[in-house]
Amino acid sequence: MRSRPRPATDPLPFRCGERWARWLFIAPAAAYLLLFFGYPVVENAMMSFQRYTVTSFYTGDAPFVGLRNYAAILSSSHFPRTLLTTAVFTVGSVLGQFTIGLAFALFFRRRFPLGGVLRSLLLLPWLLPLVASGTTWKWMLDPDTGVVNAVLRGLHLRSSGVPWLTGTSQALLSVVLVNIWVGVPFNTAILYGGLQDIPPHLYEAAKLDGAGPLASFRHITWPLLRPVVSVVLVLGVVYTVKVLDVILVVTGGGPADATETIATQSYELSFRQFDFGRGAAMSNLLIVLSLVFAVLYLRADRRARTV
Repeated sequence: MRSRPRPATDPLPFRCGERWARWLFIAPAAAYLLLFFGYPVVENAMMSFQRYTVTSFYTGDAPFVGLRNYAAILSSSHFPRTLLTTAVFTVGSVLGQFTIGLAFALFFRRRFPLGGVLRSLLLLPWLLPLVASGTTWKWMLDPDTGVVNAVLRGLHLRSSGVPWLTGTSQALLSVVLVNIWVGVPFNTAILYGGLQDIPPHLYEAAKLDGAGPLASFRHITWPLLRPVVSVVLVLGVVYTVKVLDVILVVTGGGPADATETIATQSYELSFRQFDFGRGAAMSNLLIVLSLVFAVLYLRADRRARTV
């Protein structure tokens, strides 16, 4: 049999060149991640096993203490309350942001005049610096001169001002509400984008079959939106559990440590008590909690979708 002639150009060198080109495109992003994310994480993990103080920056002497920093944190009498406050703050913020964001996304799905302008204005709280937002809300929630208490007194709903920032129970509610206000635009934008990918003819067919708005939401919107919901909830927890700016500006972790979370406690240990070893250990616990939640939620969501 006569063998087929080989092509004029060998595709093997071309494939090797294409493979190298892909790596060259990926290399800058990989280098950036390793330098600005990988190195700090590794350095923080190493610091958590050392007695790292201010003098360590000058002398370079940071004795290895093993798990003593973690043991000191976990055995502290403040840790259970800090963990509970972190859980309440995270769950309250994420549920509030998601619920209101989903409501806004469903509302803006309908076409009406100035709908695009209103969607753009809704993004303003997310675009503002958190320090500026926290400072504004601190002024609004001031028990004596705040506009919120002034409105409540003007509507005769309260005869005296609510201690939004000075009451131990009201302060936690205040920072949760402020964080909800900050995070609603992000949830709205992501969920609105997910709603745009749902084919409109499914709702038309459901309407012809006699399905109402609730039935359409239950059998069409929610099942098709679940992948987006998973992303929003996981990112919401990861972002919320490490919130620092809002709490520091609005309440500073007080009163009486009522709004002290793991993130603010890590800041307190590192930059006020200058115990960088324990501060690093506290922040590592925060990373572990975020990863555990993300893995458990994604696995549960995957099982629910396969059933």
